Order: sequence, then structure tokens, then C-alpha cells
Amino acid sequence: MRKNSILFLIVAIVSGIIGFAGFDFSGIEVVRIIFLIFADLLIVSLLARFLFPEPKVSIQHLKK
Repeated sequence: MRKNSILFLIVAIVSGIIGFAGFDFSGIEVVRIIFLIFADLLIVSLLARFLFPEPKVSIQHLKK
């Protein structure tokens, strides 16, 4: 989920522009709900990225 932050940001921006720019069509409420979902996913993803950093794992090679 941490790797999808850019995707969530792009989808939230595009759906926010379409949903709140004054367009009037039958699916505008769906676009606004999509904006809210992806904005929430973006916030959760950013919090996960900053609060829980990826562990640094070192690989040890075995000697034969």
C-alpha cells in the first residue's frame, strides 16, 4: 500500500477536479465518492510510509 501513494494522489486529483469543478452530469456523485475514497487511501498510505519505515534486511551468505 505504501508503494501506491503516487497512484492514489493522481486519482484523487483527477476525480477532485472532475467532481468539484462544476460539471453537471448523472455520475457526478460517484466521482465525488471516488475522490473521498482515494483521498483517504492517500492519507493512510502516507501515514504508513512515514510511521512504519521498511525494515532493512541484510542477507547473510552461508559458507560451505
